[in-house]
Amino acid sequence: MEKSNDRAQLPRNMIENSMFEEEPDVVDLAKEPTMNSLESEEMEYEPRSSRLLVRGLGEHELDEDEEDYESSAKLLGMSFMNRSSGLRNSATNYRQVRDGLCPVSSPRTVIVCVVVVIIAVSLVTVVYLLPKCTFTKEGCHEKKAMELVYPIARNGKVFPWAISRLPNSIKPIHYILTLHPNMTTMSFTGTVQINLNITARSKNIVLHSSDLRITKANVLVPGGTTMDAEVLEYPRFEEIAIISPESLPKGNCLLTIEYTSNFSSSYYGFYKIDYMDKGSKRSLAATQFEPTAARKAFPCFDEPAFKSTFQINIIRKDESMISLSNMPKAKTSTTSDGLLLDEFSTSVKMSTYLVAFIVGDIKNTTRETNDTLVSVYTVPEKTDQVKYALDSAVKLLDFYSNYYGIKYPLEKLDLVAIPDFQAAAMENWGLITFRETSLLYNEDSSSIKDKQTITIAIAHELTHQWFGNLVTMEWWNDLWLNEGFATYMEYFSVSSLFPELNSENSFLKMRFMALKKDSLNASHPISTDIRSPEQIEEMFNDLSYIKGASILLMLKTFLSEDMFHLSIRSYLQSHQYGSTTSDSLWDSLNVVTKENPNVKNMMKTWTQKAGYPLVTALRKGEEITVRQERFLRSTKPDHATNASTVWHIPLTYVTKKCNGVDPDCDKVYLLKAPTGTINVSSEFPWVKFNVNMTGYYIVDYGADGWDALIEQLHRDHTVLHSSDRANLIHDIFMLAGVGKVPLAKAFKLLGYLVNETDSAPIIQALHQFYHIRGILLKRGLDDLSDKLMERGLDLLNNTLIKQTWKDEGTLAERELRTSLLDFACSNGVLNCLDRATELFNSWRFNETRIPSDVINIVFKVGAKTTEGWTFLRRRYDSSIYESEKSKILEALASTDNAKDLQGLMQESLAGGSIRSQELPNVISFICRRSPGYLLAWNFVKQNWNLITQKLLHFLIQPRRRAEKCGMSKRPWRQSS
Repeated sequence: MEKSNDRAQLPRNMIENSMFEEEPDVVDLAKEPTMNSLESEEMEYEPRSSRLLVRGLGEHELDEDEEDYESSAKLLGMSFMNRSSGLRNSATNYRQVRDGLCPVSSPRTVIVCVVVVIIAVSLVTVVYLLPKCTFTKEGCHEKKAMELVYPIARNGKVFPWAISRLPNSIKPIHYILTLHPNMTTMSFTGTVQINLNITARSKNIVLHSSDLRITKANVLVPGGTTMDAEVLEYPRFEEIAIISPESLPKGNCLLTIEYTSNFSSSYYGFYKIDYMDKGSKRSLAATQFEPTAARKAFPCFDEPAFKSTFQINIIRKDESMISLSNMPKAKTSTTSDGLLLDEFSTSVKMSTYLVAFIVGDIKNTTRETNDTLVSVYTVPEKTDQVKYALDSAVKLLDFYSNYYGIKYPLEKLDLVAIPDFQAAAMENWGLITFRETSLLYNEDSSSIKDKQTITIAIAHELTHQWFGNLVTMEWWNDLWLNEGFATYMEYFSVSSLFPELNSENSFLKMRFMALKKDSLNASHPISTDIRSPEQIEEMFNDLSYIKGASILLMLKTFLSEDMFHLSIRSYLQSHQYGSTTSDSLWDSLNVVTKENPNVKNMMKTWTQKAGYPLVTALRKGEEITVRQERFLRSTKPDHATNASTVWHIPLTYVTKKCNGVDPDCDKVYLLKAPTGTINVSSEFPWVKFNVNMTGYYIVDYGADGWDALIEQLHRDHTVLHSSDRANLIHDIFMLAGVGKVPLAKAFKLLGYLVNETDSAPIIQALHQFYHIRGILLKRGLDDLSDKLMERGLDLLNNTLIKQTWKDEGTLAERELRTSLLDFACSNGVLNCLDRATELFNSWRFNETRIPSDVINIVFKVGAKTTEGWTFLRRRYDSSIYESEKSKILEALASTDNAKDLQGLMQESLAGGSIRSQELPNVISFICRRSPGYLLAWNFVKQNWNLITQKLLHFLIQPRRRAEKCGMSKRPWRQSS
């Protein structure tokens, strides 16, 4: 039987990869920037295939200026080995010319040069005067060969279409798709009938098809004539051309195509998975079509603007299995050969990437709300883990219907936990698919952070039912319209409905991550020209998701919540069931604002330009001069900024503590030029820009400005909001990384942490400690790294000693507890290790429950012994709780035993008891530690071809949000 041979495409990282705290961190940059010299100014944005590397693996970090480490060593009270003397001495090996002396040319040399110049000029003149066709292979004939204009199809004939985008002269109106998946032979057969509207006479119908074996095609034209058609394939663009024997007239016609194919060997397209259920092997077939994989399941017009209705039919053999699709099932009948035929209702008008179907043995729990039946499906043995997801989905569905002023348009909404699913989630209209860790919740093994992750994932996918499904971007260059809005609304909705989940801090961390990635030369505008599937895949990154959400937050803060809300309602109501561009959104906003401000002019500076601004604010008395320039993490200090780009920046600022009563406490200044001037009262000793970090920019306050803020933090840090304190820590270390602020000043700011108790600034400070430690360890500076972490422990000791090992407090307090205890245990604090070991042994031998907030810490400490590691490995195989298994897997990957680490990677790649979907996480966990990243990098290099074939999403970082190998991170699909 022929096996599917999907080419290694690179689909997007979905919130799906982006939202989760434990997602893989694989990026599209060959080198990860370091603390001082962060990115080469000459680095160009290259195709993904040439630059995808595991972050933090293999290639060494960019070289740092040793003087910066020397200064940091002095700051920490240590000596530092000067390793640059050899480089300086080597400079003397170069031949030098004394000042005032020049080489003198001989007369013979002058004559030769003149002759060469004359010959060169003569040749250039002759070439210029000859016709251009002289130098072509065909010569100067009247007509060029046709193959120079049109590509060649697989059978050697001329393919009648030469670009990757489909023509607009033929559009689909309605699909009838009948599929018969064979769960035994790993293949499926299909028939698709497409009602078409033809606006220009043509003999050719060009549409998408990938790895489908077309067996028959015909066209039914008005009048009842059916014409058999020839099929040409052009694999490069994944297109086929249906060649009719006669020209097709304007109007409607019916295209019918019969075909066969194999299930995809990756998680992209229509694929089949095997899993264990109560000791028995079971199978399930599911789809993942976004962005360009619907064409792998049926011939179609696979572009988002080609919206149409769909009627799906699924033929199945096994009565123990069910089938699901976007719409409710209309009926089930028996075919003449004894098979079951499930027929689904006709869908609303939608894009092909939202079509979905599933065949498998899954069970559901349901609830009805506002005439919509909401169901959560999972494999039978895990039905007791769906209650929280169902409750949350019902609340969020009602919230969005009210907020948007448009009722959810379908009769049902299914949320399905797929046992082996690489994305975190996918927003198929009416049939949302999830990884099990993104949907299933267990009170004993799931932490409150797991609950937050699940809630945010559901919120993201449900808002897509409006943003993305009801109103869709016209083309993938405006992907941020889908993903940026869904990311913004996920946090807004969760903050509104579930305030105890503290989604604001999670969004703050995501914005820090986006700023880090957007400061590279390899960054790109979130709205940019793209055409090929490879370019489309590259748009599914943190910029489309988090930068898109960040600039919407900035805009909402500038305009006001009420004005923003009214504009969103107007936009959705005006464009429902249609396709839009960024300008459509800005036009809706301008109607509400009456172009004061002109939102389109303002926001184009954010969507059509790469990067973001560094605002330098220098104060002299009552006058502050502000200057903007693009911020770049560069290996060259004078290239760390670029003044050629100008944004419209709503600069928010405060000069005193704001209690929420004084409406004029927060001020705003719209900077639309390279420089501007702001007047403030001299009675206020400091000014803090970017209030609550709602703006997408960083700020340099100059030496005096930083000193004033540092003094205030040490005197009374509560004057500033916790997000402002986290923002200051972030900005000063970003600036120190490119030499704009002394590293000593950044560490001086951290001195106030002895009095800090809030999670946001402490977690940001821990991030900086992990980041610098990773750099030092990769340079073999272990002693300096240890001293650095000791300094961190000293600063945080007052807060650390107050932490308990219980599940208590708010989410922010519990997240802080987890972060601090993990920091302590990972740095060898004895009482932390002793308590974790005690809890591990009590759980191992007496089955005593471990508090969920510290379970990952306890598992990692337990895995340090051979006996503990072996016990956890067995537990992983037997556990039915995905949240517990993910924590065990992280602990298993924290061992120093290279043989065990190699085994984990091999098992997850093979897809045995550790599923292949977990390989990105395994790689990420291993490369957090030194020298684990070298082992992981070697594994990736050795298995690159298999990885790219099997794990397409592994190559895109995700969504959502993972950090650097060797440091704390986060993940997720770039879901969609």
